[in-house]
Amino acid sequence: MVEIVFIEHDGSEHKVDARPGSTVMLAAVTNGVPGIDADCGGSCSCATCHVYVHEDWLEKVGEMNPTEEAMLSLSPDRKENSRLSCQIPVSEELSGLVVTTPEFQF
Repeated sequence: MVEIVFIEHDGSEHKVDARPGSTVMLAAVTNGVPGIDADCGGSCSCATCHVYVHEDWLEKVGEMNPTEEAMLSLSPDRKENSRLSCQIPVSEELSGLVVTTPEFQF
C-alpha cells in the first residue's frame, strides 16, 4: 500500500492507504477524505477533486494532460501546483505524497 497525506485548508490531516494502480482521487473517496467530491467519478470532467500538490512532489506526480489543463483553467482557485486528483495514478514512488484540498471545495 502507498500512504497519501491529505491536508484540509484548516490544517487537518488525513493519512490514507492507496493501492498502486488506482488514483489519488479514489484513495480520497474510498477513505472519506473531506473536500474531494469526485462528482464525475474520475472522468476528468468536473474538477471536484482539485488538490494542491506539495512542491516536493510535483515532479513525481508527472505532467498534466490537455484535458486536465482545460478543466483547471476554469478554476479561479488554480495555483501553479494545482492538479486533479483523478489524473494522478498511484504508484509505489508516491508513498508519502502530500496534497492539500482547497477551501472552496468544503
